[in-house]
Amino acid sequence: MKHKTIITVVGKDTVGIIAKVCTYLAEHDINILDISQTIVAGDYFNMMMVVDRANAKGSYGEMADDLDAIGKEIGVVIRCQREEIFDSMHRI
Repeated sequence: MKHKTIITVVGKDTVGIIAKVCTYLAEHDINILDISQTIVAGDYFNMMMVVDRANAKGSYGEMADDLDAIGKEIGVVIRCQREEIFDSMHRI
């Protein structure tokens, strides 16, 4: 079974976005394998993470719902996709 998930975070830049997401992941034993973030057009935050859920506490669905709620709380959109679906959608 594959355990990798792609997490994207997009929205207006504000203090603490990375901290909130990474704290949640650490508390749920979700390992960050890769992370890339940038500020676009002066004040828009964009982050993409590849995480490993092999030892995660809780289900994929719970993680996706929790991160969606965190995003709403801090004013960004957080989406999760299983790696195999992400790869299929972005295959050339």
